[in-house]
Amino acid sequence: MSNDHLPPLITTAPGLYEHYKGMRYQVLDTVRHSETLEPMTLYRALYGEYGLWVRPAAMFNETVVIDGVERPRFRRLPEDQQKPA
Repeated sequence: MSNDHLPPLITTAPGLYEHYKGMRYQVLDTVRHSETLEPMTLYRALYGEYGLWVRPAAMFNETVVIDGVERPRFRRLPEDQQKPA
């Protein structure tokens, strides 16, 4: 398949992010699912076994409502906090 036929790439900027539950992650890149071509965010947990994870980019970048408050599922940390812990 040529690049002309790929669905739009929803990108997630590399850097450090904090999940709404408080854990931190390092986004490495945006990739595509090999079968569906869906944009996926590739990221590493910055705790425990430091595992690699993927999540649909649209879901990674969406907002959630917690206790009646809308917030990002993952919040990109400011530039002055971009060094991994």
